[in-house]
Amino acid sequence: MPKGFDAVVVGAGSFGSWTALHLRRRGLRVALLDAYGPAHSRASSGGESRIIRMGYGPNEVYTRFSMRALREWQELFAMTGELSGPAPPLFNRTGVLWFAQDSDHAPDSYLAQTLAAFRRLGVPHQTFSRPELLRMYPQVHMDERITWGLLEPESGVLMARRAVAAVVDQAVREGVEYRQAAVVPPAAGPQMTRLKEVQTTEGQSISLATNSDTGSGGESAATRKPGGGVVVFACGPWLPKLFPDLLGNRIFNTRQEVYFFGVPAGDPRFGPPIMPTWIDLGEEAYGMPDLESRGFKVAMDRHGPAFDPDSGGRLPTPEGISQARQYLAKRFPSLAPAPVVETRVCQYENTSNGDFLLDRHPTLQNVWLAGGGSGHGFKHGPAVGAYLTSQILDGGPPEPRFSLQTKQNVQNRAIY
Repeated sequence: MPKGFDAVVVGAGSFGSWTALHLRRRGLRVALLDAYGPAHSRASSGGESRIIRMGYGPNEVYTRFSMRALREWQELFAMTGELSGPAPPLFNRTGVLWFAQDSDHAPDSYLAQTLAAFRRLGVPHQTFSRPELLRMYPQVHMDERITWGLLEPESGVLMARRAVAAVVDQAVREGVEYRQAAVVPPAAGPQMTRLKEVQTTEGQSISLATNSDTGSGGESAATRKPGGGVVVFACGPWLPKLFPDLLGNRIFNTRQEVYFFGVPAGDPRFGPPIMPTWIDLGEEAYGMPDLESRGFKVAMDRHGPAFDPDSGGRLPTPEGISQARQYLAKRFPSLAPAPVVETRVCQYENTSNGDFLLDRHPTLQNVWLAGGGSGHGFKHGPAVGAYLTSQILDGGPPEPRFSLQTKQNVQNRAIY
């Protein structure tokens, strides 16, 4: 038996659980740790639902990531029976509709660049004129600024909390060892170049494989990648706490409120298939139809105040509810008086511009950092896991946008 793990992944959210699964499928002995549990209520991967869409303007790397991720999510759900079983589906193909304005026709606009990327990459899509939108979606108030629409018919909504649980369950079935444990910040002195173990707050030591250890597949991680076991810290908003000197001013945790409004009794206009998921860039808003009878989801995609993921309060504010109602009155007027039936307070962990952080630690050679989901990362879990696994085991040129070096200490958002 091996003396230590080939890989320890800290954080069982979308990034961490998929990374653990991909590493295991390459034959490594993998431990997956989380302080509170997979996709728990404090996690950025927690909550009920997340959009999966292909539209990213000029940022084609994320369109490609989304295309791969959707395939892998669906393959996993098919493998585990989650697509055809009696439980509600973990992926709802609602379609994703972008509300566009006249200025979005300009060649350098976000949606024009999105449309060009769709055509290059073969992403299924449809465009609609203003008269077509008015006819198809009479429940939406299209003010005169909305002049056209872009629909991704194959995109939709992942049921976040349950989807991550399905990934972790499958990883455990394939041999990943899951433990609920909180880790202490790793020491990184000037003479230290590698971690030999991961320490938990309960005083346990989780050891890493060395060059002399043999993995469960008969081949050691050291023979595939020199130096023995690796640790991947994929713990989202906790990364600045574990690496305060390195990331304390490079990842910005912000408080984000989400609301679910009750739809009128017997009214099908705000649920699928009539109502798609929607993105309103001009108003910095997005939302989802009434899924699983939980309510019509509305969120403002503006960065909130700084937030602590452990101790931050998770009750909605009157100001936040008022902003959401003002938006409903403007875009979905018949829902303006609707009751709030559920709320969520989560967080974004933003990098300076919204690009992911997927890179090796600058001094600890066997430590990798995976975070900076920046409010759009959940959907990309499968692609992130595949990318990190390839970087760890195969090397090759990394994506410069994911590097630590590109992360600044002033926010200047560019990824939506």
